[in-house]
Amino acid sequence: MTSQTTLAGPGHQPGKPDRSNGPDAPGSSDGLQAGLKNRHLSMIAIGGVIGAGLFVGSGAGIAAAGPAILLSYALVGLMVVFVMRMLGEMAAARPSSGSFSAYADQALGRWAGFSIGWLYWFFWVVVLAVEATAGAKILEGWVPGVPQWAWALIVMVVLTATNLVSVGSYGEFEFWFAGIKVVAIGAFVVVGLLAVFGLLPGSDNPGSGLAHLTDTGGFFPKGPGAVLTGVLMVVFSFMGSEIVTLAAGESENPQRAVQKATNSVIWRIAVFYLGSIFIVLTLLPWNDASILKEGSYVAALNSIGIPHAGQVMDVIVLTAVLSCLNSGLYTASRMAFSLGGRGDAPKAFARTNKRGVPQAAILSSVVFGFVAVFFNYQWPDTVFQFLLNSSGAVALFVWLVICFTQLRMRGIILREQPEKLVVRMWLFPYLTWATIAMISFVLVYMLTDDSGRQQVLLSLLVAAIVVAISLVREVQNRKNRTAVETPSNT
Repeated sequence: MTSQTTLAGPGHQPGKPDRSNGPDAPGSSDGLQAGLKNRHLSMIAIGGVIGAGLFVGSGAGIAAAGPAILLSYALVGLMVVFVMRMLGEMAAARPSSGSFSAYADQALGRWAGFSIGWLYWFFWVVVLAVEATAGAKILEGWVPGVPQWAWALIVMVVLTATNLVSVGSYGEFEFWFAGIKVVAIGAFVVVGLLAVFGLLPGSDNPGSGLAHLTDTGGFFPKGPGAVLTGVLMVVFSFMGSEIVTLAAGESENPQRAVQKATNSVIWRIAVFYLGSIFIVLTLLPWNDASILKEGSYVAALNSIGIPHAGQVMDVIVLTAVLSCLNSGLYTASRMAFSLGGRGDAPKAFARTNKRGVPQAAILSSVVFGFVAVFFNYQWPDTVFQFLLNSSGAVALFVWLVICFTQLRMRGIILREQPEKLVVRMWLFPYLTWATIAMISFVLVYMLTDDSGRQQVLLSLLVAAIVVAISLVREVQNRKNRTAVETPSNT
């Protein structure tokens, strides 16, 4: 059974779905298979919000903003909820393996779908290298006899193999990876709340209720402006929530999967992000040295008296890293698959094998990931740092494109398939424009930050190059079509 995807062919006009090219073209034997079960989609939706950045990077955010980091997480979380609602509206109406890239193609033009698709692919293949290296560091600590580069290679090979077997094997691995993350954070929140209010038997932490939120310099110890600094530090840990809209195209009931994921994003962010950070801030003063030294979650567990907290958190972080790697490879390959189907990438990317797996798209993505891992070990401060910075702001570009696309797609869906508009963006178009303003403000504010400025400028440079390539291709394609259509005078 092939998924019901909406792919745009090379001659596609905005607003007119086109299946004339690609894996879902009539008469084509190629196509993705509906191998993801409801439980897979549910856990992908939940786990997609929980990245390794939440476990590893939250300590730096707490140190920068104090308890006010909760507002930073809340602001970014609100932004993600709005973006996911917009994306859910489009994905429920037109499930597609290319998700927002395919919708941008239809609503904004070929250049937009091409550009954001390739930028998103670039973002995830760089993430592959980052996560493979992070996982290798943990594994080397457990088994020092195996060098770090070998662990990175092993991890990449194993997860590549699972993605090549079938989409079901990806879903199964992600189901268990995400399940461990969800159980771990759920247990952390429950145990932490008991400790905060002094109800946990045998706890080393006396429990001070909500006192730590204000007893060390107040709720804004670094001033209200630190909330925006915190936004810059936490915004990228939310990337991945949109993966479920790509995966939905390979499920038996894409519309239902997208609806459930979109409706549940609010409580997922509230519990996993705000809930867990709230526990850390109420168990320890925000400026406790252990938060930066040991990591926020390890420090909180140690304060309760949980034995071997560091080792426990290493297992959870490794799981989060493997989950991110698994999803990153899946996401990059499906975006390459969609680009191939629309004529924006080599046609081989749009071919699937007998198991419904886009083998060429997966292998090309992982090859770039291997190259990036090599750069990380060979030239970490030059070439790899450039890759990191030049992909750093892509998440925000993607969210902006989703917003502008939804402004146009609402009218297209209402004209062509009004019965498919089962998920609607709230207060349209006002909240859409408000979200555009919020994301734009974050991008502009990043220019005032030293590391943020470099990320925005380099990401803009890469984006400009990709857009220029897409426009040149469009002009060339138009010339070719004109040459074919114009009769010869000879």
